[in-house]
Amino acid sequence: MNGPFGAIRTAASGASMASAWMDLIGHNLANANTLTSTDEEPFRAKYLVVQERAEAAGVELREVVSASGDAPLVFDPTNPLADEDGLVQGAMVDTVGTMSDMIIASRHYQLNLQVVKAAEEAYQSALDIGR
Repeated sequence: MNGPFGAIRTAASGASMASAWMDLIGHNLANANTLTSTDEEPFRAKYLVVQERAEAAGVELREVVSASGDAPLVFDPTNPLADEDGLVQGAMVDTVGTMSDMIIASRHYQLNLQVVKAAEEAYQSALDIGR
């Protein structure tokens, strides 16, 4: 931590990252049932890559990456996107894993905000000592 307010800056960076993570998770879940034709690129879940800040405490977003691999094929001959074999591509989203990530991201956000609140109260108490 650098400076007297390092705890707040560190926790704020964690809360900011968790907020971005929850936004991305929401986007992934909203597209979990997206179907595409077999000749199009399927929806691929996106994931944050986060790293420790080099110059200060906390974390920063490094990049957003997409899920890799082959999309699941779904037999749905009545779908207008179906190919001649009646297949469409499903989205590359692990719904159960993504819901688990949402719980973790939400808790991460809440805990970082609690650290900010506790640090503010501690700083205020320190200021009150001098009165």
